[in-house]
Amino acid sequence: MALVVICGQPSSGKSTAASCLAEALKDTESKPSVRIIDETAFHLNRNQSYANMTAEKNLRGVLRSEVDRSVSKDTIIIVDSLNSIKGYRYELWCLARSTGIRYCVLFCDVEEPCCRKWNQERREREEPSYDDRIIEDLVRRFEKPDRRNRWDSPLFELWPSRDGIQKSSDAIVEAVSYLTKKVDSKTRDVKILQPTIATQNARSSEANSLYEMDKATQEVINVIVEAQSKALGGPISSVSLGADLPNIHIGRSVGLPELRRLRRTFIKLTGQSSLSGPPPPSDADSAKRMFADYLNRELGT
Repeated sequence: MALVVICGQPSSGKSTAASCLAEALKDTESKPSVRIIDETAFHLNRNQSYANMTAEKNLRGVLRSEVDRSVSKDTIIIVDSLNSIKGYRYELWCLARSTGIRYCVLFCDVEEPCCRKWNQERREREEPSYDDRIIEDLVRRFEKPDRRNRWDSPLFELWPSRDGIQKSSDAIVEAVSYLTKKVDSKTRDVKILQPTIATQNARSSEANSLYEMDKATQEVINVIVEAQSKALGGPISSVSLGADLPNIHIGRSVGLPELRRLRRTFIKLTGQSSLSGPPPPSDADSAKRMFADYLNRELGT
């Protein structure tokens, strides 16, 4: 699906824009699942959340963690917050890229005097508003999105003070079209982010994978050492590991130090390949089968 970042000055109509976008998406034929993530969902007071840099950093951390848990290919996530720092928008872009979904920014472009006026009107209506000191600080530090930046693109711009905010606003209509358009080989105007090594989370394997790998390979080594000891140091043509498992074909006598070195190399290679390929085996028989194949390549005649 997609990750939509709502961006704008404090009291610029971001929550209204997020709500209109969510309703417009639900009115489409595909009727995608939509979720809005904002401060109110966590019962966070805006003045306390922006009282100092530590509190603001904690707020961004809470929102980012929730986005990280929520992004998927089944839901459109709308992040309704200031998102005023370009480095933070880059982090959100990386989350979208690691999931392999669409991404866009919806910017509420409102002049600073208008933001202050709307904030004062909210205060008079006893609605949630910013303290004067906090809104001055946030306005001063706001980093306007730039469509030339990949983490700010595509950028859809709203002008709430001039045109208002409605489901039929041009920017919202364009965003809905971008987010719901079907993609095929001929599509050029919709970009679906692709994971890379830098943004893709390492594949997680089961908790006992390493233990099973270590135990199984050690059992194979023990079988080979025991078979060679019974052969009184002579060459062994084949070592059986049991039913449904491949035999190990050794064309020469192999000492324990070499076997241990091959075992360490095999475990290291398996761990490296699991980052981009299938996870390491979590059962003993699979681990033994892989290790036997590896030894046959390294020691076979």
